[in-house]
Amino acid sequence: MKERAYAKINLCLDVVKGRKDGYHDLRMIMVPIDFYDVLEMTRAEETSLRLNRSYLPVDEKNTVIKAISVLRDMYHFDSEYACVLEKHIPTQAGLAGGSADAAAAIRMLNRMEHLHMTRNDMVKAARSVGSDVPFCVLNQPALVEGTGEVIEPFVCHPDFHVLLVKPKRGVSTALAFQKFDELETPVHPDVDGMRQALIEGDYAGVVRRLANSLEDVSMDLVPEIKKVKQELTDFGFDGVLMSGSGSTVFGITQSRRLLNDACDTMRQRGYFTRMTRILARSAV
Repeated sequence: MKERAYAKINLCLDVVKGRKDGYHDLRMIMVPIDFYDVLEMTRAEETSLRLNRSYLPVDEKNTVIKAISVLRDMYHFDSEYACVLEKHIPTQAGLAGGSADAAAAIRMLNRMEHLHMTRNDMVKAARSVGSDVPFCVLNQPALVEGTGEVIEPFVCHPDFHVLLVKPKRGVSTALAFQKFDELETPVHPDVDGMRQALIEGDYAGVVRRLANSLEDVSMDLVPEIKKVKQELTDFGFDGVLMSGSGSTVFGITQSRRLLNDACDTMRQRGYFTRMTRILARSAV
């Protein structure tokens, strides 16, 4: 069985406050995009993982193996699985690639083991794997709060294109949050306004509310993020923002021609680039 593991971007990300447990309370508008890894799982004598990226782990440190372990502990099935992961989503990119892979594994095991998991069951399992996994399991535009466990999906019909551009260097999420905690006057975006603009199809409102509390600190860690953002702005994208903790920057536009021209140029400059779109409804 094969499953697509869809990446995400953050159209709005507010770090509300730090927590005593070392994590942070967040409020975010997260949307899945039409860009994905592909996970294949078949029954086998022992669980294993092969993938097309030699620098990634194939043991319990990999989110796919971790997801299998979590569900096995929760539902006590004995089956073992041979997994093949075709990676396309870059790492340390703010696109939730590892989380998407784990989410795909959870959805597949729900079907293959006939677990009959409810939405809440899947979110509970996903939380045990990672903070972005619950959103990726549901794979719908949503307001996401807390440490990623509170998810309120909504329906929207975005009428714009998205270009992803990633510098070569990635950003450590832990380090980005550490630097954020040192800020005296952090930015707090209009998350509710972004949600409403998406629901109403208010493109100008979406552009106006693009904001990310982590953008400035990630730019300090990887200055190339700022360079990419300026280059996309110069191309004429209506809105440009870093996703998650970085280092991917995305631009939005309603012009297909601008999208194509910018993609070709940024690729020629040596960046990872991908033209994509927001998935308005769950594709899982």
